[in-house]
Amino acid sequence: MKPALLIFVLLGPLLAHAAPAATDVAVNAINALGLDLYRAQPAGGGNLLLSPYSIQSALAMTYAGADGETRAEMQRVLHYPTDENALEAGFAGLAQDLAQIAQNSAQRVEQIKNDGGKPGTPIEFHLANRLFVQRDYELRAPFLAQVKDSYGALPEALDFVHATEEACATINQWAEDSTKGKIRDLIPAGGLSDKTRLALANAVYLRAPWAKAFEASGTKPETFFVRGTEPAAVPTMTQRASLGYEHRDGFAAISLRYEGRGLQFLILLPDANDGLPALERKITPALLAECTKLPSQDVILHLPKFRLEPPSMPLGDQLRQLGLKTAFDEPRGSANFDRMAPRRPRDYLYIGEIYHKAFLSLDEQGTEAAAATAVIMLHALAIIQEPMLPLEVRVNHPFLFAIQHVSSGACLFLGRVTNL
Repeated sequence: MKPALLIFVLLGPLLAHAAPAATDVAVNAINALGLDLYRAQPAGGGNLLLSPYSIQSALAMTYAGADGETRAEMQRVLHYPTDENALEAGFAGLAQDLAQIAQNSAQRVEQIKNDGGKPGTPIEFHLANRLFVQRDYELRAPFLAQVKDSYGALPEALDFVHATEEACATINQWAEDSTKGKIRDLIPAGGLSDKTRLALANAVYLRAPWAKAFEASGTKPETFFVRGTEPAAVPTMTQRASLGYEHRDGFAAISLRYEGRGLQFLILLPDANDGLPALERKITPALLAECTKLPSQDVILHLPKFRLEPPSMPLGDQLRQLGLKTAFDEPRGSANFDRMAPRRPRDYLYIGEIYHKAFLSLDEQGTEAAAATAVIMLHALAIIQEPMLPLEVRVNHPFLFAIQHVSSGACLFLGRVTNL
C-alpha cells in the first residue's frame, strides 16, 4: 500500500488581532536557518532566492505537531527556543508588525491623496492560511486548536482519496490566487496521492514601492560581470539618494528603504568581482541584524533591474545534512508527530520532502515578491570604514541581497544575483 501524504504549505501566521510580542526568538530562527540553507544549496554559483520567513513558518507549524526526540531534534536544527509559547508569540508579533506596516502605508497614501498630493502606491503585504484536510481524517484536537489560534488556519474538507488531482489543483490554485499569480504549481506533479490526508496551506505576497523611486529615464545598459568574470550589458537603474552605507572587511553594505521605512532592501556587495563566495562564508545572523542600522550616506547608486523566478526546490536533503533526521524517519520508525495525529506502531507520520518556491522582481518603482513552502509528510503503514561624499556605488558584479523587516532584522527574502 502506498504511504499517505501530509502536506504543509506555509509562509507565516495571519494574526492581525494578536497582542504585540517580542520577535527576537522567531527572528533569530528565521535568519539562522535561512543562512544555513543558503550555504547548503548545491555549488555552482547560480542565482538563488529563498524566503527564510516562509520556510521557518512552515517548519514551525510542523514542529507544533512533533513529539519526543523528533521534537528535540527539530528544536536544535531549526534554532528554536525551549519555550514554544515564546516562539509562537514571536511569529505572531512579527506577522502583526508586517500587517501594521502595510496598514500604515495605505493610510499615508490615502492622506496624501486627500490633501491633494500626488497619488502613490502603498505597501501590500498579504498572508493567507488554509487547512485542507481529508474528510474524516483524525487529527488531535489540541493541534487543530493550536494551528487555528497561533496561525489562523481554518479547515476545509477535500477528497484526496477519490479526487487526488482535483485536490492538488485546488490547493495550487489557492496558492496562485493568494500570491496574485506569482506562485504557480507549488505542489509538483505526483506530490499528492490517494493517501494524502492533510495540507496546511499558507501564502505570502509583498509589493513594496521604494521610499524614493528611480527615474525610468535614468535606466540605461551598463556592464554587469556575470559570475564575476563575463561582461554583459544589463538594464541598470541610477539614483542619488541618502542611503544606508557601510564598508566592512572586503565588502560594502547598502540599504534602500521602502515606503514608510519599515522594510528595506539590503545589498551586500563584495569588493572583488569574484568575491561573493568569500563573502557568503562570513555572513552571520548578527551581521544581518546590524545591517538594519547602517549610517546614512549620500550615494549615487547603480543597481541592475532583475527578476528571479526559480522552480520549486526540494529542501529535504539540505535539512537532513543539517541534522534533521528522525523527522524524515531516519532511522525507520523514529519519526514522532504524535502531537499532530495519533502515533501507532504501524501507523505514523513523517516528513517525506519539503518544497519551496519564491518569486522576486525589482524595478524602478520597487519590489514585488512572493513565496510558498510545502512540507510533505508521509504516513507510514509499518515500522520503517567612512568613505568621502558623495559616494558612487556600482552593483556590477555578483552580490547577496535580502528584504528585511527593519525593526527586527528578520529576512523575509534572501538570495544572490550572479547572472543577469
